[in-house]
Amino acid sequence: MPLTLRGLKAEARNLAGGGQVPAALAAHDWMLAANPLDGDSRRKIADLLWQLGARDGALQLYRSCALHDARSGHLLPALIGCKILESLGQPTGDVVGEMARNYAHGSPALGKFAARQAPVDLDAPIGPPPASAAADVGKLMNRALARALDLSVFVQYPQQYLAVPFFSELPPGLFAAAVRALRLVRAVDGQAIFREGQPGDAFYFVAAGELRVVGRDPRGQPVEWARLHEGALFGELALLTAEPRTATVQAVGDADLIEVGRAAVGELVAAVPALGERLERFARERLLKNLLATSPLFKPFDHQQQMDLIRRFEGVDVAAGTTVIEEGAAGQGLFVILMGNVEVSRGGRPLARLRAGELFGEMSLLHDGPTTATVRTLTPTSLLYLGGDYFRRLVAALPGLRKYFEALARARGAAPFAGAEGAS
Repeated sequence: MPLTLRGLKAEARNLAGGGQVPAALAAHDWMLAANPLDGDSRRKIADLLWQLGARDGALQLYRSCALHDARSGHLLPALIGCKILESLGQPTGDVVGEMARNYAHGSPALGKFAARQAPVDLDAPIGPPPASAAADVGKLMNRALARALDLSVFVQYPQQYLAVPFFSELPPGLFAAAVRALRLVRAVDGQAIFREGQPGDAFYFVAAGELRVVGRDPRGQPVEWARLHEGALFGELALLTAEPRTATVQAVGDADLIEVGRAAVGELVAAVPALGERLERFARERLLKNLLATSPLFKPFDHQQQMDLIRRFEGVDVAAGTTVIEEGAAGQGLFVILMGNVEVSRGGRPLARLRAGELFGEMSLLHDGPTTATVRTLTPTSLLYLGGDYFRRLVAALPGLRKYFEALARARGAAPFAGAEGAS
C-alpha cells in the first residue's frame, strides 16, 4: 500500500514521541518540500527545532507562521503561534495587531466572500524521505528552517477575510485582552478533550488537526458521530446550558485547540454583550440543525419540508421552575426541547427528566384526553411549540408519525389508547 501524506505525518509523530527528533524533522522537511502549502509541517518544524535547541530559529519560525496565517485567512492557526510565543515570554503585539486589523468587529477587511487556500490532501501519495536525510543534524536544521521560512509560493494575500465566530464580534481594542484570556491545548493522538458526562466549563475551536466526536447509539453503545477540522467550534452547549457533556471528543493525531474558559467568556460578554447573544444564537442554530438531523419527528421529510415544518413551530423561552403542562389539563400542543431540561411528574412523584432534542405533550393530543403528568422546567429552557390543531393534521396525514409517538409512549411506560401519556 503506497505511503500517503497522512501516513507519513503519523510516522513523524511516532518518531518524535520515541525520541527520534532528527528523523521526525527530516520527515516534515520532506513533506513541506512536496507540499509547500502545508502549514502544519511548518509549525511542526518549529516545534522540533525548539526541541533540538535551535531556539532562535524556532522563535523566528513561530512568528513567521503566525503572521502568515493571520494574513492568509487562517486566524485560528495564527493563534497557535501567538500563544506559543506568549508562553515563551516573547512579544506578540505585531501578531495580535495583524489579527485585529483583519478579523475584529467592524474591520473593513471582513467580507461575506473571501478566497481561502484549499486544504492539503492528506491522502495524496508521498515517498519516504531519503535514509540519509537526518545524517547531518546541523545541515538538516538549517535546511528545514530555510524551507519553512520561504513563503514565496504564496503569490499574494487576500484582500478580504471571512468573519470568525466569536472573534469577529470583538472590537479591535479588546482583541489583545481576549487573546491573553485564551488557552492553547496541544493534544496528542487519542487524547480526550472532554468526556461524556463531565461538566462544561469551556468551549473550543479547532485551530489545526482533526478530532472525533463519540456519542452513544440508542442501545448505549459508543458510536462516532462526527469529525471536526480547522475552524470548528464545539463544547459551547454544555457551557451555556450548564448541562453535562453529551459526547466525548478525542484528538485524531496531533491537534491544536483554542480553549475559551467560563471566566474568559464572562469577562468578554460583560464588555461586549452582543458576544453572549451571538454565542447563544450559534448554540441554538447548532441545536436546531442537530434536531433536524436526528429527531424521528423530522425524518419523514426532505430538507425543504423540514424547513416548512420548523416554521410552523413557535419558539418559547421559559424560566426555570415554570410549569409548562399541568396534570389533568387539556392538551395544548407538541413541545420540543431545544435547550435546557424539564422534569416530568405525576401526582407529585418525579417520573423522568427530559433534555434537549426530546419532546412532550403529544399523547393527550393523539387521544383527545387530559394530560396525565406535569412538566416543569428545571433550568432556563428554550422550547419549540407546535399547536394542537396542526399536530393532529400532521399525524393524520402521516401514519408513520403516529406509530412513532405511540412507540415513544410505550418506551416511557404508558399504555396507548388508555388515556395515559409518557411526558405530557
